[in-house]
Order: sequence, then structure tokens, then C-alpha cells
Amino acid sequence: MTDFLLLAFIFLAAGVAAVPIASRFGLGSVLGYLIAGIVISPGLALIGVDVVSIQHFAEFGVVMMLFLVGLELEPKLLWQMRAKLLGLGGLQVVGTALAMMALAMLLGLTWSVALSVGLVLALSSTAIVLQTLNEKGLMKSDGGQASFAVLLFQDIAVIPMLALIPLLALPELLQTVPHDEGHGGGLSLVDGLPGWQVALVTLAAIAAVIGGGMFLTGPIFRFIAAAKLRELLTAAALMIVIGIALLMSLVGLSPALGTFLAGVVLANSEYRHELESDIDPFKGLLLGLFFMTVGAGINLGQMLDNLGLIVGLTLGVMAVKIVVLGALGFLFRLRGADKWLFALGLGQAGEFGFVLLSLTVASGVIPNALADNLLLIVALSMLLTPALFILFDKVIAPRFDNAEARAADAITEKGDIIIAGHGRVGGIVNRALRATGLHTTVIDYSSAQLDMLRAFGFRVYFGDATRPDLLAAAGIAEARMLVIAIDDKDQITEMTRYAVKTFPDLHVIARARDRTHVYELYAAGCRDIIRETYDSSLRMSRSAFEALGDSRFEAERKVAHFDAMDREAMVEVAALHNPDIPIAQNEPFVARVRELMEGWEAQLRGRMKDQDKAG
Repeated sequence: MTDFLLLAFIFLAAGVAAVPIASRFGLGSVLGYLIAGIVISPGLALIGVDVVSIQHFAEFGVVMMLFLVGLELEPKLLWQMRAKLLGLGGLQVVGTALAMMALAMLLGLTWSVALSVGLVLALSSTAIVLQTLNEKGLMKSDGGQASFAVLLFQDIAVIPMLALIPLLALPELLQTVPHDEGHGGGLSLVDGLPGWQVALVTLAAIAAVIGGGMFLTGPIFRFIAAAKLRELLTAAALMIVIGIALLMSLVGLSPALGTFLAGVVLANSEYRHELESDIDPFKGLLLGLFFMTVGAGINLGQMLDNLGLIVGLTLGVMAVKIVVLGALGFLFRLRGADKWLFALGLGQAGEFGFVLLSLTVASGVIPNALADNLLLIVALSMLLTPALFILFDKVIAPRFDNAEARAADAITEKGDIIIAGHGRVGGIVNRALRATGLHTTVIDYSSAQLDMLRAFGFRVYFGDATRPDLLAAAGIAEARMLVIAIDDKDQITEMTRYAVKTFPDLHVIARARDRTHVYELYAAGCRDIIRETYDSSLRMSRSAFEALGDSRFEAERKVAHFDAMDREAMVEVAALHNPDIPIAQNEPFVARVRELMEGWEAQLRGRMKDQDKAG
């Protein structure tokens, strides 16, 4: 028990110490975990810790991550991705494997060993790439979506790789492999079965996952929810994921692929959010542990003995992958920063490479010495991946941002009404104004969105609406109104401050993201501020009153009184807001808000009684 507690404390302390430091310097959590693993590696060796065994346990974090990724994807969306999934993903795996195989044969390896090396190095790190893309908010970009499609195909491709590698065994190596190791060990439902029976068992397992997700998950959760114990719901979520992973392992399939499939099946389930919230903390801890074991698993002694060779081969492998990915990105019309994000993000080897290398040694396909060097190459490439993302963030992305800014559309027609941003807010405003015959000039930074709008005859221009020169070209000096509907909170505030100060006669309508943002916009000089969720919240309140038995008239009356009081209070409190002082330290502001809160209920009831008497 003491050994377990000591080990748990070491890993937790290393992660807690390293990740905030790495994040503060912009290195990201993944690199923080990897560095933490390297730092504690000597200590783990002193107390005789088997890092590989811990890594096998921590790999379950990857399984959980793919389950959560599946929950975000509806089957319809997955079908829409089929071109990228099969085309881009398939060409990446085949192209990279063949390129690595050719290089390995040039270095003197036989074709079977070279092919195994190519298959191992063709894979990328699902755990690192998806975690980093989500952290940086790049998952929805074209480069992020292409990366996800390739990673998903790679996870699927592991299955045929596991079947192919034992067929490449070398007789002279197979004789040196212990009998039990060559069979891989562990319980299996398909060992000794003929091929057609293995196929049937595999199809039955997949059908069980799909059928169970569609028909059993709901009754199970309803039964457990009746107990009203939160921990049982968490236990049920873990049971589902672990059970699916176990079933996939028993039939020789990838647990990660099985849980991903289950996640897709449950994407439309009413319990989707329950599953997400229950699984996510365990996923985060296990992924952190996995990255630390990767760092701790680097054999520093062996690496130092062959430093030039290992580093050179690692950089060479990454360069080949980046070239192949860049070519495929161009072929599939990824442009600009998205192409570089795709190529650099997937330039490493992956965690499934450890699994394949273990199989190659156990099956007598690759000599132990070569496998040990490949393990270092895989681990070092994963360790270098955060540096590639930093290169993308600091060097590549800003260059393309500047290029896009210089390539902004030339605005040839000036309008009385300028709308900055044509998303879910600005789009509705634009359609409403145009429906009454008014003419608008729209500026937006999404070229795909604007191409679609132009097809319908809208007068729209690509560019950064916060740029004063672009606003001047749009005719802001003569415009009657500026509607600021972009997404970024700080950019809204800065643009409002510039417009109000520079064009005092211009009517500015600004989108506020939340209540605090209202105060900031008020301090910037705007007096027509629209809280983006306020009106819909009032409608929900009215529906709540009606559901509790009020008539439509009574519900609307209550909401109207609340609305009037809130708007009055908002203006009064906004006048006390000082953007240079944190709200909690602004004593007049805090004191007035507390007074308003204390008298709010009594004042609201008093207004309603006065209206009842007047009626």
C-alpha cells in the first residue's frame, strides 16, 4: 500500500508542478507532462518502477478520449467526412508507410523489417494532437478537421496492421522468441479459430456495441438514476467504457476504435452530456499519466550513447512525414495556415507505435536492438511535437494572418449601415434590415461564409472589420449606423471605443457577450448595447411562469416588470464601473449592487401591486 501511495504521489506532484509552469510559458499541458516524466524518470528507476506496465494502464486515457470524441460526432457527420477519412487518411497511412519502408531499405534493412518499420512510423499521436488542438481551439479549423480524419483512419488501420505484422516474422528471430510471448498472452475469444469464425465473432462484437448503445444505455441509466446517487452514474459511465474496451480486446480489435464507435452511436442519446461529464475527469488524469510515462520511458542512457543517430533519425522521420502530409494537404486543397497545421501537427509518431513495436518483437519481426532504437525515436518525436505547435503559433500562423489582412477585399460601394461580423448574430440583423429594403455593407473574416452570401446577392466584403482603414473604405465617416456583431469580446470593446471616439455622430450598436461586457462597452461610450442572450432568457422566464400556471398576460407582465428594473439597474451600475479597477475591488460598485439586490424583490412586487391598483 505504501509503494502504491508513494508512486501516486510522485506522479501527481510532478504533474501539478510541471503543467502550470509549462502552460505559463505557452508550452501547453502535453509538453508539461512529458517534461515531468523525464524529470522523475531517475527516481522511478531507483525505486524499481515498471514504467511500461503503468503506460499500458495509462493508455486507457486514449480510449476514453476517443469515446468522448465519438460523443461529439453524429453518424451523419461521420458519413460527411468519408472523403477525408478514406481519401486523406488512407493516402497518408499508405504513402507514409511506403516512404519509410523505402528509406529503411536504403539503410540496409530487409523488405519485411522495413515494412514493419514503415507501419509503426506511419501512425501519429492521437492523444497529443487532439489534446493540443482542443486546448488551442483549432479543432474546428480546416486543418484541425483534416487532422482528426487522418487520426481516426490511423486508429482504424491499427487493426489490419496487428493482423499483418505476425505474417512478416523472420524464422531466425522467431526461434529466439519465448513461446508464451510469441502468442501475446492474455484471454482471447478468437485464438485458434479459423478465419471465417474470427470474422463472425468480430462482427458480432461490433453489433453488440452498436445495439447496446442504442437500446441498453437508456434503460441502464434510468434504472441507476432512480437511486439518486451521483457516484453510481459515474460508475455506470466507467462500466460502459471499460466493458466496451474489454469486449474489443477479447476479439482482437482496438479498444480505442470500439469506444469511438460506441461514442458515435450515443452521440444523439439523452445521456450524452451525463457520460461526458462523468468520463472527462478520468480521461484527463489518465492522459496526463500516459504522457508522463512516455517521458519517463525515454532511456536516457541509451539515447546519450547514440545521441547523434537517434536525434538524426527522429528529425528525418518527422521531416519525411511533414513532407508527405504537406503534399496531401495541398492535394486535398488545404491552404495557408491550415496546411501547415495539418503537416506539422501530425509530424510525430504515435502511442500505438509502442503497441506495434511490442508485437513486432513478440512475433519475431524486428530485432530487439532495432526495436529499442525505434522506441526512442517514437518517444522523442512525441516529445518534440509541442515544439512544432509552438512553431506554428509563433511563426507560421501570424505570417498567414498578415497575408490574409493584406488580401482583404477592396470595398467599392459604401453603405449607410455597416455590419461587422455575419455570424449567428450579425446574420439575423442583416437579414432583418434587408427585408425592409435597407442596404447594408457587411465585413466578415470568414471567406467561406462570404462566398456563400455572395451567391445569394449580398453585398459583403472579406477583411478584418476592426481595422480603421477597412472601416474608412466602407464609408464609416458618412454612415448612419455601425452594428458590431463580431465574436471576440476584446475586439468588440476596442472597436466600439474607436468608433464612438472617432465618429461621435455615428449610432453604434454593440453586441455584449455577458453582463460584465455591458459595463465595459458602457465605459467605452456606447449607449445601445445588446446582451446576446438577454432576450432569449426573458422568453424562457415567461415560459417558466406559464408552466407554473400563470396566463400569458400575467407571465408577460411579470417579465416586463423584471426587464424594466434590470435595465434601470444596469444603467445605474454601469455608471459606477471603472474598467481600470477589478469589479470586486470597486467599492462603490459593489455597495450599489448589494443595495439593489437587497431591495430587488420588494421593489418588483411593489410595482406589480401599483399596476394592479391602477388597472
